Amino acid sequence: MLYVVTGPPAAGKSTLIESRAKPRDIVIDLDRITRALTGPGAPQWNHEPIASKVAMRARYAAIDEAVKHLESTDVYLIHTMPTDTWLARYRRLGAEIITVDPGEQVVRERVRAMRSSAMERVVTRWYRSYGGGKSRPATAQSSREW
Repeated sequence: MLYVVTGPPAAGKSTLIESRAKPRDIVIDLDRITRALTGPGAPQWNHEPIASKVAMRARYAAIDEAVKHLESTDVYLIHTMPTDTWLARYRRLGAEIITVDPGEQVVRERVRAMRSSAMERVVTRWYRSYGGGKSRPATAQSSREW
């Protein structure tokens, strides 16, 4: 099964996956990929342009390969703000779309604790596009008990 986990930064997407994924499952998380591809001492949330570009290419390759193995393993994919094109692709693959959103105030407090001004802008974009009851139907909270 493919689980696409969406939500604003610092919502708890990774935490949800860590609580559910089994050791054999595949987890595709851009933050984890970026950390794996950058040197010692790089920030946990690294948004340097070159690191981001390399990590994004690795993420695309990981998605392409992982979806070939959905019969054998579950795949958890974090996609903070999927476009309509990506949502359509995920739907064709039979994905369960799960939105993690503890609320804008909680998210902003968590982001401030990280001291990342870049993340503040992403939070604002996410809530303008998906939050406040304006989420598109394909990104609505899953009916599954999480």
